[in-house]
Amino acid sequence: MSAIDQLTAEFARLPGIGRKTALRLTYHLLKRPPEESRRLAEALLAVAEQVHPCSECGNLSETDPCSYCVSPQRDRTLICVVEEAADIGAIERTGAFRGLYHVLGGRLSPLEGIGPAELNLESLLTRVGGGSGVREVIVATNPGVEGEATALYLQKLLRPHGVRVTRPARGLPIGGALEYADGVTIAEAIAGRREI
Repeated sequence: MSAIDQLTAEFARLPGIGRKTALRLTYHLLKRPPEESRRLAEALLAVAEQVHPCSECGNLSETDPCSYCVSPQRDRTLICVVEEAADIGAIERTGAFRGLYHVLGGRLSPLEGIGPAELNLESLLTRVGGGSGVREVIVATNPGVEGEATALYLQKLLRPHGVRVTRPARGLPIGGALEYADGVTIAEAIAGRREI
């Protein structure tokens, strides 16, 4: 296999990258000065060697424990459970959450062979149990069928620990129009309505 074919095949293994896009990326790099390709290669190596899951929450970090777990400014009575480490960035960008995180490393998906044993659940139970002071766990899994199944499973798993288990509210986005929203979104918005 040629170097071009090998790089194209590696790019094509990335999520959301098809063969055509992989080939376009390969030829883009070939047109650029060699230093740019070296910087990319060095950055990939650095990530592979230096970034690992936090032993407490599962977030991807260069330090262990991660900066969220060691921060004295975080509310230690509140844990937000997310599917992937990338979900933390979306929540942090809002500036509205000051608790801790817990990364499951996926969601329950029997069709993909992902059951409870494949998720980061044991450390979550350790963090919540044993007088830890955690009072609420927000289950922020994605709102699809598998995310909902994961949330229900977590609710049953956490209930015996005496913590409040919640889900983020769902509904209509700011600036959205009712005529473009699907029925499930409208139903969730009406069910989760609040006083004004």
